[in-house]
Amino acid sequence: MRAMILAAGLGKRMRPLTDHCPKPLLPVAGKPLIVHHLERLAEAGIHDVVINVSYRAEQIVAALGDGSELGVSIAWSRETHPLETGGGIRQALPLLGEAPFLLVNGDVWSDFDPATLSALGDDDLAHLVLVDNPAHHPTGDFRLDAAGRVHAQGEPRLTFAGLSLIDPALVAAQSPGEFSLAPLLREAMNAGRVGGTHHRGRWVDVGTPERLAELDRALRQG
Repeated sequence: MRAMILAAGLGKRMRPLTDHCPKPLLPVAGKPLIVHHLERLAEAGIHDVVINVSYRAEQIVAALGDGSELGVSIAWSRETHPLETGGGIRQALPLLGEAPFLLVNGDVWSDFDPATLSALGDDDLAHLVLVDNPAHHPTGDFRLDAAGRVHAQGEPRLTFAGLSLIDPALVAAQSPGEFSLAPLLREAMNAGRVGGTHHRGRWVDVGTPERLAELDRALRQG
């Protein structure tokens, strides 16, 4: 299985830290945030990784190279300007192939083991990892029912962890360009084509300098 890490964002919420450093290279416990992802993927036996880049792309490429030092093989999908989540995936499809792939938001951290992620159901387009709602997002995103199906509406709601298994067909019919993945996921949910897993382990949305610092302290303390 291949994986794709979304790393093309501008990192606006992380300013001023990202004024001169792209968010994926911000240090956490002594190494760039994106390296934590790559190491976890390698440990899970996922070695073929696609990374999309745009803002300060050359810094990221120079830091990671072909990924061999981290036990992975990186293919780069370069965007002249950020294409959002859906557009970035759509552009990278030739690198991802036709099989379902693991999608990782570059600005999260979790101890979730990708090797435990359930395969897509026969007609499913996505399988999402969901977590308990953090204090900064108390209303959550989606409902996970007792049968492991994800719904756009209803209570109680959980938060999307930024980790998912995606069928390329979810975006393949879209025109190239800038678009979000979220509306396509909601359409698939309404059609009953999205499963989910509730991860009860550690997870952090590394979206602000304060949360980055909190994660750094937590990892250094073990």
